[in-house]
Amino acid sequence: MANPGYGKRSALDQRPRTPRDFELLPTRERYVAGFIDHLPEGAAMGVKQLAKQLPLYGQQAVSSALTALSVAGHLRRVRCPVGAGDEMRWVFRTFWSRTARDNEWWTTYLATETATQAAGPEPEATTPPPPWVPEEEPPPAPEDPGPEQGHESTAVPQQRTPDQAPDAEPAPPDPDTAPAAPQAPEAGPSTAYLVLARLGRSDHRLALSAADCAALEAQAAEWLARGVSVDYLTSALTAGLPAKVDSPLGLLRRRLTDKMPPRLPAEDTAPDSPAPTVRRILMECTECGRPGRPEALPDGLCRPCRTTHQPPTTEAAEAADVKARMADLRGLLRDV
Repeated sequence: MANPGYGKRSALDQRPRTPRDFELLPTRERYVAGFIDHLPEGAAMGVKQLAKQLPLYGQQAVSSALTALSVAGHLRRVRCPVGAGDEMRWVFRTFWSRTARDNEWWTTYLATETATQAAGPEPEATTPPPPWVPEEEPPPAPEDPGPEQGHESTAVPQQRTPDQAPDAEPAPPDPDTAPAAPQAPEAGPSTAYLVLARLGRSDHRLALSAADCAALEAQAAEWLARGVSVDYLTSALTAGLPAKVDSPLGLLRRRLTDKMPPRLPAEDTAPDSPAPTVRRILMECTECGRPGRPEALPDGLCRPCRTTHQPPTTEAAEAADVKARMADLRGLLRDV
């Protein structure tokens, strides 16, 4: 099975499998086509994988057979994007049709596949309840029965407290027994401070004291405020150090000042209406793998490969015969 390259995808509207399939093809192409037709969905369609499973032909012969099958209208190789965002990648598929198709049919079919991928899965629709179903109402809260209804009251009686004089003030809490007030957690060191403090562990020539880190913290924080990552700041401070550093504080202060990155304008990261991502299927040339639009690759071949596989015209054949005849005449004249 493909993992993930050149997985087989069967096209739609194919005729049933019969013993007379591919009878108009040459022996090699008929053998390769019959093997591909019986492969399951998602099977590997690379030349190397197919040659390993076909004992009669090698990689070059299998590649030539696939090119001939593409010209005959049985297969097309494409590139499809999968995933979204940073996880999106291109995978390769080979669409196979037992029934030979022309270029117009393949162009329409691949355009339909492109529209299907661009649409994506439809969201699940929630069906509203019919109008005769009443809306659910919360159950009524139980009423507190009064004493006149003859039910016992379940209310919790209030706790009695010792009588106090109306003018008496509450006693102050005992400091020994009173719980301690929660204290706010102390703020940890900033990211810029940590970057400076870790420089000495990366390179002993840049070992800084706590006072040195505090003195350079504001400049390092300015770097981070301008959109620089921690790795970029560390590499800018540690790259190209001399063999001996007498004053790490002075060297880092000079680098933080001289190499300060420019402040870029803020970008609008939340547009009002995000543009939709169009995922288009790109067809590959079956011979050389050059990508392009389906309409630009008739027979699944690019222009150079298509020119190579075209038979010579009558004029070219006649010119070759004339050149061969002239060469023979020159040879006869040399013998005389």
